[in-house]
Amino acid sequence: MSSTPAVPQIPVVTLNDGTRIPQLGFGVWQVPDAEAVPAVRAAIEAGYRSIDTAAIYDNEAGTGQAIIESGVARDELFVTTKLWNSGTVDWSGPQGRDRVRRAFDESLSRLGLEQLDLYLIHWPRPMHGNSFLNIWSAFEELRAEGRVRAIGVSNFRVPDLELLLKESAVKPVLNQVELHPYFPQEELRAFHAEHGIATEAWSPLGQGKDLLAEPALLAIAAKHGRTAAQVVLRWHLQSGVIAIPKSVTPARIRENLDVAGFELDAEDLAAIAGIATGKRIGPDPADFDWN
Repeated sequence: MSSTPAVPQIPVVTLNDGTRIPQLGFGVWQVPDAEAVPAVRAAIEAGYRSIDTAAIYDNEAGTGQAIIESGVARDELFVTTKLWNSGTVDWSGPQGRDRVRRAFDESLSRLGLEQLDLYLIHWPRPMHGNSFLNIWSAFEELRAEGRVRAIGVSNFRVPDLELLLKESAVKPVLNQVELHPYFPQEELRAFHAEHGIATEAWSPLGQGKDLLAEPALLAIAAKHGRTAAQVVLRWHLQSGVIAIPKSVTPARIRENLDVAGFELDAEDLAAIAGIATGKRIGPDPADFDWN
């Protein structure tokens, strides 16, 4: 299999277990399975080496097809998927751990891979008590067996992380959460930093819309000869956050990767901090329980 050189300007983050992940990756949330094939193919051709999907996205097969057809050596790619820990399922005890293992096998089969780089619990679902602790136990088993290189969580709040750290032997390598200039998550990021957990942002561009039309961002973009999206992604990188922007447009896929060669200064960062609203675009993990 041929190998295409990785893009050198994308920083790499070393996680708390020694696993290394590109700081800028490609997400496929809300991308239909058939569209995932050309989108992921375009991303890999552009130079992305980290691809993020999830069982509930229903596009693992298309994502895996693009990965296999890319011609890029498997060890040059970092592939993440997530367990859909449905609230209608009993995740307790040995039966719950078996369900995790079956779900993992199904994801790996759809992706067409023999090993996963990162597996995440998709939501904490605190209304179901501490069910994620038993799920995490199965994650630890999968990691110990070498079937997944690293394990982490998604959408976990500080109380969820505190419980997981107290009751588990293996610390999550990262927490993937909604994070963008409107919703910068300072308290959660501080907790992550204190405990050696990396922060990864989903919807890092705030799903576009109003955020990329913010006058402050447009002014910074004009100052640097960049787009508002590039400014926001540069903000993530300089904040130490891993970002996984999504697009199905090849030109925008390439544009989102082109965030080297300029630096946001203190004035830029202060202006970006000034547009924070503290409001989410997506659901609140405290009460999210969609099945």
